[in-house]
Amino acid sequence: MSDDIVRPITPADDPKIAKIIRENLERFHLDIPGTAYFDKELDALSTYYNAKPELRRYFIVADPNGTVLGGVGVAEFIGFSHCAEVQKLYLSDKAKGKGLGKTLMHCAEEFAKSAGYRQLYLETHSNLKAAVGLYEKLGFCEIDRPKAALHSTMDLFFLKEL
Repeated sequence: MSDDIVRPITPADDPKIAKIIRENLERFHLDIPGTAYFDKELDALSTYYNAKPELRRYFIVADPNGTVLGGVGVAEFIGFSHCAEVQKLYLSDKAKGKGLGKTLMHCAEEFAKSAGYRQLYLETHSNLKAAVGLYEKLGFCEIDRPKAALHSTMDLFFLKEL
């Protein structure tokens, strides 16, 4: 990640990160209802995350030229006490395999701790094997589907104590 920059999302990033997210979901045949592909806030992530900056944050990773390479979000999750959800971790194809997912997850975890969360939850799909491997390496443990799970198509659920 030598010269890449991690920073909070801005409105100018919204269409770029939405495109990266949708392209990833399409590639894995997850451009279907019950996934982030149809989230109402997907085209305005900065508005959603900046509405409650004490509880939410979306991190963008960009190259030295300012090209958006990917991002990850953290927001409150009502399914567990003092819990945040890791949301919308996606990278462009050219950014994959360089450790940026791990970097973004570290940023998400540090923000969650600083915001007072004690747990991190995430939901994903078994098609996203690289992501699942990353979550397991970072200490997330698979759990049963919580009642508060938002995306009906997701089939894997993880939790990590902070």
